[in-house]
Amino acid sequence: MKNKLTHREEEVMRILWKLEKGFVKDIIEEMGDPKPPYNTISSLVRKLEGLNYIGHESFGKTHRYYPILKKEEYRKSSLKTMMNNYFGGSVEQLMSYFVKEENVNLEELNEILDKIKEKK
Repeated sequence: MKNKLTHREEEVMRILWKLEKGFVKDIIEEMGDPKPPYNTISSLVRKLEGLNYIGHESFGKTHRYYPILKKEEYRKSSLKTMMNNYFGGSVEQLMSYFVKEENVNLEELNEILDKIKEKK
């Protein structure tokens, strides 16, 4: 993934991942109040389409949009960026943060260890 999404662009993507397909009005309906102007979201959608993050199906003069960028791909890229920027690329530092700051309990850690063991 080349471009980091803005907060609003990411919100649009999360909505499209949830809906799978939607018109601009559907995207706006999923947004919190106060609702943004239609033209604002329409412009964001066209920008995301230009980046090849979303595509569309035409119905006359209107378009129904769908995500091309997979949620898993975005999550992986975002997590990698966060790890590199805030934890020096270290999984150990990231896990230590969660244990110290987010109060991850022993049961949750054991579940994580079990998943790591399964992967091997």
